[in-house]
Amino acid sequence: MKRKFMAFGALLLVAGGAVAQEGDKAISKTTISLGTATPGGGFPLFGDNFASVMNAADPALVIAPRNTRGSYENIPLLEAGQLDLGLVAGEPAYEAFKGIKRPVTHLKILVAMYSSPGMFVVRADSPYKTIHDLVGQPIAFGAKGSGLPVMSRFILDGLGLKQDEDFKSIYLDHAGDGPAMVLDGRAAALWGAGSGWPGFTTMASSPGGARFIAPSAEEIARVRSKHSFLKAMSIPAGSYPNQTAPIDSLGSWSFILARADLPDDIAYRLIRTLHGAESALCKKQAQACETTAANTLAAAPDPALIHPGVMKYLREIGVAK
Repeated sequence: MKRKFMAFGALLLVAGGAVAQEGDKAISKTTISLGTATPGGGFPLFGDNFASVMNAADPALVIAPRNTRGSYENIPLLEAGQLDLGLVAGEPAYEAFKGIKRPVTHLKILVAMYSSPGMFVVRADSPYKTIHDLVGQPIAFGAKGSGLPVMSRFILDGLGLKQDEDFKSIYLDHAGDGPAMVLDGRAAALWGAGSGWPGFTTMASSPGGARFIAPSAEEIARVRSKHSFLKAMSIPAGSYPNQTAPIDSLGSWSFILARADLPDDIAYRLIRTLHGAESALCKKQAQACETTAANTLAAAPDPALIHPGVMKYLREIGVAK
Protein backbone atom coordinates (compact mmCIF):
# COMPACT_ATOMS: atom_id res chain seq x y z
CA MET A 1 0.00 0.00 0.00
CA LYS A 2 2.84 2.41 0.87
CA ARG A 3 4.57 1.75 -2.46
CA LYS A 4 1.31 2.35 -4.35
CA PHE A 5 0.78 5.60 -2.50
CA MET A 6 4.25 6.90 -3.31
CA ALA A 7 3.96 5.90 -6.95
CA PHE A 8 0.60 7.66 -7.16
CA GLY A 9 2.19 10.78 -5.64
CA ALA A 10 4.89 10.83 -8.32
CA LEU A 11 2.26 10.39 -11.04
CA LEU A 12 0.43 13.42 -9.69
CA LEU A 13 3.71 15.32 -9.79
CA VAL A 14 4.16 14.53 -13.48
CA ALA A 15 0.57 14.96 -14.59
CA GLY A 16 -0.39 17.69 -12.20
CA GLY A 17 -0.69 21.06 -13.80
CA ALA A 18 0.73 24.36 -12.89
CA VAL A 19 -0.55 26.95 -15.31
CA ALA A 20 1.74 29.68 -16.62
CA GLN A 21 0.87 32.69 -18.73
CA GLU A 22 2.55 33.42 -22.05
CA GLY A 23 1.07 36.64 -23.34
CA ASP A 24 -2.67 36.08 -23.27
CA LYS A 25 -2.31 32.30 -23.57
CA ALA A 26 -2.38 29.92 -20.59
CA ILE A 27 0.12 27.04 -20.71
CA SER A 28 -0.37 23.90 -18.65
CA LYS A 29 2.99 22.92 -17.18
CA THR A 30 4.18 19.37 -16.48
CA THR A 31 6.57 19.14 -13.52
CA ILE A 32 9.12 16.30 -13.53
CA SER A 33 11.43 15.60 -10.57
CA LEU A 34 15.09 14.81 -11.35
CA GLY A 35 17.39 13.30 -8.71
CA THR A 36 21.06 14.30 -9.04
CA ALA A 37 23.69 13.91 -6.27
CA THR A 38 25.56 15.85 -3.56
CA PRO A 39 26.64 19.45 -4.27
CA GLY A 40 30.03 19.95 -5.92
CA GLY A 41 29.94 16.87 -8.14
CA GLY A 42 29.29 16.29 -11.82
CA PHE A 43 25.68 15.11 -11.50
CA PRO A 44 24.27 18.34 -9.99
CA LEU A 45 26.12 20.36 -12.64
CA PHE A 46 24.70 18.22 -15.43
CA GLY A 47 21.23 18.13 -13.87
CA ASP A 48 21.04 21.92 -13.63
CA ASN A 49 22.20 22.37 -17.23
CA PHE A 50 19.86 19.67 -18.51
CA ALA A 51 16.89 21.20 -16.71
CA SER A 52 17.72 24.72 -17.90
CA VAL A 53 17.96 23.70 -21.56
CA MET A 54 14.93 21.41 -21.52
CA ASN A 55 12.72 23.93 -19.72
CA ALA A 56 13.69 26.62 -22.22
CA ALA A 57 13.07 24.31 -25.19
CA ASP A 58 9.59 23.32 -24.01
CA PRO A 59 7.78 26.02 -21.99
CA ALA A 60 5.25 23.45 -20.82
CA LEU A 61 7.97 21.39 -19.10
CA VAL A 62 9.31 22.04 -15.61
CA ILE A 63 12.20 19.67 -14.85
CA ALA A 64 13.04 20.21 -11.19
CA PRO A 65 16.54 18.99 -10.12
CA ARG A 66 16.90 17.75 -6.57
CA ASN A 67 20.12 16.99 -4.67
CA THR A 68 20.33 13.42 -3.39
CA ARG A 69 23.15 11.18 -2.20
CA GLY A 70 23.67 10.03 -5.78
CA SER A 71 23.16 6.85 -7.81
CA TYR A 72 22.55 4.47 -4.92
CA GLU A 73 19.82 6.69 -3.51
CA ASN A 74 18.32 7.61 -6.89
CA ILE A 75 17.65 3.99 -7.83
CA PRO A 76 15.44 3.13 -4.81
CA LEU A 77 13.77 6.55 -4.95
CA LEU A 78 12.82 5.87 -8.57
CA GLU A 79 11.64 2.37 -7.71
CA ALA A 80 9.48 3.77 -4.89
CA GLY A 81 7.96 6.40 -7.18
CA GLN A 82 9.51 9.28 -5.24
CA LEU A 83 11.44 10.51 -8.28
CA ASP A 84 10.39 10.66 -11.91
CA LEU A 85 13.94 10.72 -13.31
CA GLY A 86 17.32 10.08 -11.72
CA LEU A 87 20.96 10.36 -12.76
CA VAL A 88 22.71 7.01 -12.31
CA ALA A 89 26.31 6.06 -13.00
CA GLY A 90 27.07 3.10 -15.23
CA GLU A 91 28.20 0.67 -12.57
CA PRO A 92 25.17 1.02 -10.23
CA ALA A 93 22.92 0.85 -13.30
CA TYR A 94 24.69 -2.33 -14.44
CA GLU A 95 24.25 -3.93 -11.01
CA ALA A 96 20.56 -2.96 -10.92
CA PHE A 97 19.81 -4.22 -14.45
CA LYS A 98 21.64 -7.49 -13.77
CA GLY A 99 20.30 -8.00 -10.25
CA ILE A 100 23.76 -8.04 -8.65
CA LYS A 101 23.43 -7.97 -4.83
CA ARG A 102 19.82 -6.83 -5.28
CA PRO A 103 16.63 -7.72 -7.20
CA VAL A 104 16.56 -6.91 -10.92
CA THR A 105 15.21 -3.40 -11.43
CA HIS A 106 12.37 -2.49 -13.78
CA LEU A 107 13.59 1.07 -14.29
CA LYS A 108 14.09 2.23 -17.86
CA ILE A 109 16.73 4.29 -19.64
CA LEU A 110 15.50 7.70 -20.75
CA VAL A 111 18.81 8.85 -22.24
CA ALA A 112 22.54 8.14 -22.07
CA MET A 113 24.28 11.11 -20.41
CA TYR A 114 27.99 10.83 -21.13
CA SER A 115 30.91 8.43 -21.03
CA SER A 116 32.95 8.44 -17.82
CA PRO A 117 36.58 7.30 -18.11
CA GLY A 118 37.89 6.91 -14.57
CA MET A 119 41.24 8.14 -13.26
CA PHE A 120 43.05 9.63 -10.28
CA VAL A 121 44.32 13.19 -9.93
CA VAL A 122 47.25 14.19 -7.72
CA ARG A 123 49.06 17.46 -7.08
CA ALA A 124 51.67 18.24 -9.73
CA ASP A 125 54.43 17.97 -7.09
CA SER A 126 53.22 14.55 -5.93
CA PRO A 127 55.73 11.67 -6.07
CA TYR A 128 53.03 9.23 -7.27
CA LYS A 129 53.14 8.23 -10.95
CA THR A 130 51.12 4.99 -11.22
CA ILE A 131 48.10 3.39 -9.61
CA HIS A 132 50.31 0.96 -7.72
CA ASP A 133 52.29 3.91 -6.32
CA LEU A 134 49.08 4.93 -4.53
CA VAL A 135 48.73 1.63 -2.63
CA GLY A 136 48.67 2.29 1.10
CA GLN A 137 47.86 5.99 0.67
CA PRO A 138 44.71 7.89 1.73
CA ILE A 139 42.52 8.24 -1.38
CA ALA A 140 39.30 10.23 -1.74
CA PHE A 141 37.17 7.82 -3.81
CA GLY A 142 34.06 10.01 -4.05
CA ALA A 143 30.84 10.75 -2.25
CA LYS A 144 28.99 8.14 -0.23
CA GLY A 145 26.19 6.69 -2.32
CA SER A 146 27.62 7.87 -5.62
CA GLY A 147 28.70 5.65 -8.49
CA LEU A 148 32.33 6.80 -8.56
CA PRO A 149 33.56 4.53 -5.73
CA VAL A 150 31.85 1.60 -7.44
CA MET A 151 33.64 2.24 -10.72
CA SER A 152 36.99 2.43 -8.93
CA ARG A 153 36.21 -0.77 -7.04
CA PHE A 154 35.64 -2.68 -10.31
CA ILE A 155 38.77 -1.23 -11.94
CA LEU A 156 41.00 -1.90 -8.95
CA ASP A 157 39.60 -5.42 -8.63
CA GLY A 158 40.61 -6.03 -12.24
CA LEU A 159 44.16 -5.06 -11.23
CA GLY A 160 44.15 -7.44 -8.26
CA LEU A 161 43.70 -4.64 -5.71
CA LYS A 162 41.10 -4.26 -2.96
CA GLN A 163 39.85 -0.72 -2.49
CA ASP A 164 39.28 -0.86 1.26
CA GLU A 165 42.26 -3.04 2.11
CA ASP A 166 45.05 -1.84 -0.17
CA PHE A 167 44.20 1.86 0.22
CA LYS A 168 43.14 4.14 3.07
CA SER A 169 39.77 4.80 1.49
CA ILE A 170 37.96 8.08 2.13
CA TYR A 171 34.26 8.43 1.25
CA LEU A 172 33.03 12.00 1.18
CA ASP A 173 29.86 13.54 2.59
CA HIS A 174 29.95 16.06 -0.26
CA ALA A 175 31.64 15.49 -3.62
CA GLY A 176 33.04 19.03 -3.60
CA ASP A 177 35.18 18.26 -0.51
CA GLY A 178 37.66 16.06 -2.40
CA PRO A 179 39.95 18.61 -4.10
CA ALA A 180 40.65 20.49 -0.85
CA MET A 181 41.70 17.23 0.83
CA VAL A 182 44.29 16.56 -1.86
CA LEU A 183 45.51 20.15 -2.00
CA ASP A 184 46.09 20.32 1.77
CA GLY A 185 47.63 16.85 2.02
CA ARG A 186 44.86 14.96 3.81
CA ALA A 187 44.53 12.73 0.74
CA ALA A 188 47.18 11.66 -1.75
CA ALA A 189 44.77 11.49 -4.67
CA LEU A 190 41.20 12.04 -5.74
CA TRP A 191 39.29 9.57 -7.91
CA GLY A 192 36.89 10.91 -10.53
CA ALA A 193 35.71 10.42 -14.09
CA GLY A 194 35.00 12.10 -17.39
CA SER A 195 35.66 15.38 -19.14
CA GLY A 196 34.78 18.59 -17.35
CA TRP A 197 34.32 16.87 -13.98
CA PRO A 198 34.25 19.67 -11.34
CA GLY A 199 36.73 18.03 -8.94
CA PHE A 200 39.30 17.57 -11.70
CA THR A 201 38.77 21.12 -12.93
CA THR A 202 39.38 22.48 -9.44
CA MET A 203 42.58 20.46 -9.08
CA ALA A 204 43.90 21.31 -12.55
CA SER A 205 43.14 25.01 -11.99
CA SER A 206 44.93 25.16 -8.62
CA PRO A 207 48.08 27.32 -8.37
CA GLY A 208 50.41 24.31 -8.16
CA GLY A 209 48.65 22.39 -10.93
CA ALA A 210 47.81 18.70 -11.07
CA ARG A 211 48.64 15.42 -12.81
CA PHE A 212 46.33 12.59 -13.82
CA ILE A 213 47.00 8.91 -13.17
CA ALA A 214 45.11 6.43 -15.36
CA PRO A 215 45.55 2.70 -16.05
CA SER A 216 48.20 1.78 -18.59
CA ALA A 217 47.26 -0.01 -21.82
CA GLU A 218 48.24 -3.32 -20.25
CA GLU A 219 46.18 -2.54 -17.14
CA ILE A 220 43.15 -1.57 -19.23
CA ALA A 221 43.35 -4.95 -20.97
CA ARG A 222 43.64 -6.77 -17.62
CA VAL A 223 40.58 -5.00 -16.20
CA ARG A 224 38.47 -5.65 -19.30
CA SER A 225 39.39 -9.34 -19.28
CA LYS A 226 37.65 -9.59 -15.90
CA HIS A 227 34.96 -6.89 -16.19
CA SER A 228 34.06 -6.67 -19.87
CA PHE A 229 31.16 -4.26 -19.30
CA LEU A 230 33.79 -1.56 -18.71
CA LYS A 231 34.83 0.00 -22.00
CA ALA A 232 38.09 1.55 -23.20
CA MET A 233 37.56 5.33 -23.34
CA SER A 234 39.63 8.46 -23.76
CA ILE A 235 39.52 12.00 -22.39
CA PRO A 236 40.45 14.44 -25.18
CA ALA A 237 43.41 16.80 -24.82
CA GLY A 238 42.37 20.17 -23.45
CA SER A 239 39.53 18.80 -21.34
CA TYR A 240 41.28 20.31 -18.31
CA PRO A 241 43.68 23.23 -17.84
CA ASN A 242 47.24 22.33 -18.93
CA GLN A 243 46.17 18.86 -20.12
CA THR A 244 48.03 18.76 -23.43
CA ALA A 245 47.54 15.09 -24.39
CA PRO A 246 44.60 12.67 -24.44
CA ILE A 247 44.22 10.39 -21.43
CA ASP A 248 43.28 6.78 -22.16
CA SER A 249 41.37 4.90 -19.49
CA LEU A 250 38.21 2.85 -19.15
CA GLY A 251 34.79 3.35 -17.69
CA SER A 252 31.10 3.32 -18.49
CA TRP A 253 28.17 5.47 -19.60
CA SER A 254 26.00 7.27 -17.06
CA PHE A 255 22.25 7.36 -17.68
CA ILE A 256 19.13 9.30 -16.87
CA LEU A 257 16.83 6.53 -15.65
CA ALA A 258 13.04 6.82 -15.47
CA ARG A 259 10.64 5.21 -13.02
CA ALA A 260 9.10 2.12 -14.59
CA ASP A 261 5.61 3.62 -14.83
CA LEU A 262 6.60 6.97 -16.36
CA PRO A 263 3.92 7.40 -19.07
CA ASP A 264 5.07 6.69 -22.62
CA ASP A 265 3.88 10.07 -23.86
CA ILE A 266 5.99 11.89 -21.25
CA ALA A 267 9.12 9.90 -22.15
CA TYR A 268 8.44 10.50 -25.86
CA ARG A 269 8.07 14.22 -25.29
CA LEU A 270 11.26 14.39 -23.22
CA ILE A 271 13.46 12.64 -25.80
CA ARG A 272 11.90 14.64 -28.65
CA THR A 273 12.60 17.89 -26.78
CA LEU A 274 16.16 16.79 -26.00
CA HIS A 275 16.83 15.84 -29.63
CA GLY A 276 15.89 19.35 -30.69
CA ALA A 277 17.99 20.93 -27.96
CA GLU A 278 21.17 18.82 -28.19
CA SER A 279 23.30 21.68 -29.54
CA ALA A 280 22.11 24.04 -26.80
CA LEU A 281 22.98 21.48 -24.11
CA CYS A 282 26.40 20.93 -25.70
CA LYS A 283 27.11 24.67 -25.46
CA LYS A 284 26.24 24.58 -21.76
CA GLN A 285 28.59 21.72 -20.82
CA ALA A 286 31.28 19.90 -22.80
CA GLN A 287 30.36 16.50 -21.33
CA ALA A 288 26.76 17.01 -22.43
CA CYS A 289 27.80 17.02 -26.09
CA GLU A 290 27.53 13.22 -25.71
CA THR A 291 23.91 13.46 -24.47
CA THR A 292 22.21 12.56 -27.74
CA ALA A 293 19.41 10.36 -29.00
CA ALA A 294 21.87 8.35 -31.12
CA ASN A 295 24.25 7.74 -28.19
CA THR A 296 21.34 6.49 -26.08
CA LEU A 297 20.80 3.51 -28.36
CA ALA A 298 24.54 2.86 -28.72
CA ALA A 299 25.28 3.05 -24.98
CA ALA A 300 22.35 1.02 -23.65
CA PRO A 301 23.44 -2.48 -22.55
CA ASP A 302 20.25 -3.81 -24.20
CA PRO A 303 17.68 -1.89 -26.29
CA ALA A 304 14.96 -3.54 -24.21
CA LEU A 305 16.15 -1.42 -21.26
CA ILE A 306 15.25 1.81 -23.07
CA HIS A 307 11.88 3.32 -22.21
CA PRO A 308 9.20 2.39 -24.80
CA GLY A 309 8.30 6.05 -25.33
CA VAL A 310 11.94 6.79 -26.14
CA MET A 311 12.20 3.82 -28.50
CA LYS A 312 9.10 5.03 -30.36
CA TYR A 313 10.83 8.34 -31.07
CA LEU A 314 14.17 6.71 -31.97
CA ARG A 315 12.35 4.62 -34.58
CA GLU A 316 10.60 7.68 -35.96
CA ILE A 317 13.89 9.50 -36.57
CA GLY A 318 15.59 6.40 -37.99
CA VAL A 319 18.06 5.84 -35.13
CA ALA A 320 16.44 2.52 -34.18
CA LYS A 321 14.75 -0.08 -36.37
